[in-house]
Amino acid sequence: MESIKDIYKIGNGPSSSHTIGPKNAAQEFLKRVPNANNYTVTLYGSLAATGKGHLTDKAILSVLGENKTEIIWQPEVFLPFHPNAMKYEAFDQEGKLIEDWIIYSVGGGKIADENTKFTQNHIYPHRNITEILNYIDERGLTFWEYVERHEDKDIWDYLANIWKAMRQAVEDGLQEEGVLPGGLHLRRKAMSYYTKSKSYKTSLIGRTSVQAYALAVAEHNAGGGMIVTAPTCGSSGVLPAVLYHLSTEHGFSDKQIIWALATAGIFGNSIKFNASISGAEVGCQGEIGSACSMAAAAANQLFGGTPQQIEYAAEMGLEHHLGLTCDPIYGLVQVPCIERNAFAALRALDANLYAMMSDGKHLVSFDKVVKTMKLTGKDLPSLYKETAEGGLAIVGIPKGLKY
Repeated sequence: MESIKDIYKIGNGPSSSHTIGPKNAAQEFLKRVPNANNYTVTLYGSLAATGKGHLTDKAILSVLGENKTEIIWQPEVFLPFHPNAMKYEAFDQEGKLIEDWIIYSVGGGKIADENTKFTQNHIYPHRNITEILNYIDERGLTFWEYVERHEDKDIWDYLANIWKAMRQAVEDGLQEEGVLPGGLHLRRKAMSYYTKSKSYKTSLIGRTSVQAYALAVAEHNAGGGMIVTAPTCGSSGVLPAVLYHLSTEHGFSDKQIIWALATAGIFGNSIKFNASISGAEVGCQGEIGSACSMAAAAANQLFGGTPQQIEYAAEMGLEHHLGLTCDPIYGLVQVPCIERNAFAALRALDANLYAMMSDGKHLVSFDKVVKTMKLTGKDLPSLYKETAEGGLAIVGIPKGLKY
């Protein structure tokens, strides 16, 4: 497995795979061919089907230039390596092709192709959570100490910056009002939800405020604001909401939160390595399900869970999102994406509580659920994997609304 730094990336929304990834690819291609007269970028498959709603074209044009770049959309064409495919072409003044490059946005803002798939920098010696559990049990370690043993020395500074960016995204989102960009004319709700949460009885304030925090980040992301992939943009509200709640309302220190981020990162890493965190590849179970799993693990560690209880909490967070489709209306990261962040944050806290009530023993391991998620994702029709061609993306369009 690679560094958990690849799970947590700071960038602009609304989609790590559809916005950050294509922008990174455009920047790389510009370095390769900086003096081209003009460029053509062809978007394929899922990337083309929902690219306009995800601001993919704007992300690319912001790098290569609107006046010298043509975007071609081919949603019906799927290249074999990954559903999020792009072809970059550079031309000289005579219209002669200088260079072309096919690259894929594989989730979490990362780009790869058939070659880079096998040249990843694996810094962790273990392949899954079962192997990690055996390793730390033999040595009396925690998950975050396992991270510390294998990451670079700057990992805590890196995660401190990640936590700072997460907090800022929550606080920025709570101060924003108005209509989100796109054709749904969806109003932001986080500020209103946060205000209303204060009027509930004490036992409900925590849960309602968690909803507001998740909405804040998810809406901030949908508006193109600065967020942290955790593990993706579309699921970026879950982990920050849970950690912000535990920090502000339960008094956990920044050091404890950063340790929890490390643990959450290991579980996200394992999902990414053994299955996928890409909605275009396995549906929303790979995004919201992974985020819920990560948040459940983080919360359980903070509340004193054993490694076995932490693994159980993470397993439940993912298991109870199995089969979740990715079917955004108009391809926007808004409906049902924003609400899913709020519900997944609450589910993460419930998974933590359930695991804490147990002794950590359970029938189905986290790794088995990850394998199941991968198989389920392969069986999902492409209609339900970020193409906006099935499910809510079709049925949920408001009558008379023009995009």
